[in-house]
Amino acid sequence: MSRVAKKPIALPQGVELSIQADSVGVKGPKGALTTAKPEGVEIRVEDGQAVLSPVDPSSHMAITGTLRSILANMVHGVSQGFERKLELVGVGYRASMQGKDLSLALGFSHPVVFQAPEGVSITTPTQTEILISGADKQAVGQAAAKIRGFRPPEPYKGKGVKYSDETVIRKEAKKA
Repeated sequence: MSRVAKKPIALPQGVELSIQADSVGVKGPKGALTTAKPEGVEIRVEDGQAVLSPVDPSSHMAITGTLRSILANMVHGVSQGFERKLELVGVGYRASMQGKDLSLALGFSHPVVFQAPEGVSITTPTQTEILISGADKQAVGQAAAKIRGFRPPEPYKGKGVKYSDETVIRKEAKKA
């Protein structure tokens, strides 16, 4: 049996879990999130914890563990939130907010403008740092990946947009 699915999800103070026939919703101080509830998974709330169990352990164990991970991320998101930090490395590489849009100067002949998706907030503490935060882990990660995709770090000089915890493996230049 899956070890992930067995573990209960602790519901912090102020977080509500609502279970419908085909969806599960989580509401907290940072927002509200919903996800589809697959068939064959039973969810119940006991003593401030959400407990998941498969209807048929032989065939629904994998989806139970997956749903447990998704719900745990949703509970963490609406209570504490998620954030990703990006760094711009390179001469003249800058980031600035123009209203709700992120404007990036990445060495192209034109500025790259990125519109923040719904539920995701983007801030620029400095010209070379971008902070992406929100309640939905998937949306925050997707926005960070799209911004990084405009100019991924290259291996020779390390220039580009990189995650703050990413290490760029450098290559040695060609010898003459």
